[in-house]
Amino acid sequence: MNYKFIESDTELKKVCDALLSEKIIAVDLEADSMYCFKEKICLIQIATAKEAFLVDPFKIKEVSSFLKILENDDVMKVFHGADFDIRSLDRDYQARVNNLFDTEIACRFLGIKERGLAALLKRNFNVDADKKYQKADWAERPLKQGMIEYCVGDVAYLTKLYDIIHQKLAAKGRLPWAKEEFEIQKKVRYENNYVLPLFRKFKGAGKIDNRSLAVLENLLQVRLEIAQKKDKPLFKIMSNASLMTMARMKPVTIDQMVKTRAISQRQADMYGKLCAEAIVRAENLDHKELPSYPKTRRPRKDARVQERIERLKKMREKLSHSIGIEPGFLLNNAIIASIASKNPATSEDLLKIENIRHWQVEAIGRDIISTLGY
Repeated sequence: MNYKFIESDTELKKVCDALLSEKIIAVDLEADSMYCFKEKICLIQIATAKEAFLVDPFKIKEVSSFLKILENDDVMKVFHGADFDIRSLDRDYQARVNNLFDTEIACRFLGIKERGLAALLKRNFNVDADKKYQKADWAERPLKQGMIEYCVGDVAYLTKLYDIIHQKLAAKGRLPWAKEEFEIQKKVRYENNYVLPLFRKFKGAGKIDNRSLAVLENLLQVRLEIAQKKDKPLFKIMSNASLMTMARMKPVTIDQMVKTRAISQRQADMYGKLCAEAIVRAENLDHKELPSYPKTRRPRKDARVQERIERLKKMREKLSHSIGIEPGFLLNNAIIASIASKNPATSEDLLKIENIRHWQVEAIGRDIISTLGY
């Protein structure tokens, strides 16, 4: 596909003004989360059926013309796996995406298990996508030719893929179902994961004692501060596994850290002293000063509710095969638990349950009510 670099405000406005006459465009982003602490959009790819545009946000000062395209209800924007892109656009530009079509979500309604873009391109167009640049440093300039070919390839076939998937969805009568999910997807927003206490976003933190939790929190804050100063992602400072090992074992000397293999000698040379100080501070806290992981009150197990859950799961497995939609997408466990607890008797009652979709009620609502014994 022919492509053109857009490196000035004037060029971007000219291109976006022309795109307003298009019915459908493909959009994708490249970012640098693997290489820096403060992730940012490094490249914006836009494509029509005939041409691709590579927008360099490092050289563009005014993106309002692009944001108007995203917000425009008359131009359909095709993304593949839009969650990351929409959150990134919100974070960097407070952008809103209207008239969204997500090919990855759409594939779920067609029962397609291999939904990665490379697999879809191979399946539909016999194109072998080279994914070696997937984790490249997209802040790098100039971009390598291979990187350019890779990012153009990500959008070159999206409008054609849309045509194929849209037709199949319409034939199955599932286009309204997919549209409901697109509307939900477009409303996701960027979330700041660095709100204190940091352990609340750390997997496994709820399973350790309060003293270990204090150590973990201090180490998480040390890692965060180092990452910010060095502008590197957290995992390139110290891994989560390293922090959890130190939280549990509480080594107070650099030698102990290395001997227990909590961190490498290189990490110990750079960060060992800071880690030791963080551990000692937590060890010296009075018991009343120790943090505690917020406990979620789980409702007392009700035998009748549990029995409904089991029946609903069996129903889901059976219908998953006949409808051709994966079980977890057809009806996830959280919604099953809510249904079992509320025990709705009608479709109207079902729709009152939090997070349930209209398409789910349409597709399997009667089966749910029947399974519950009504």
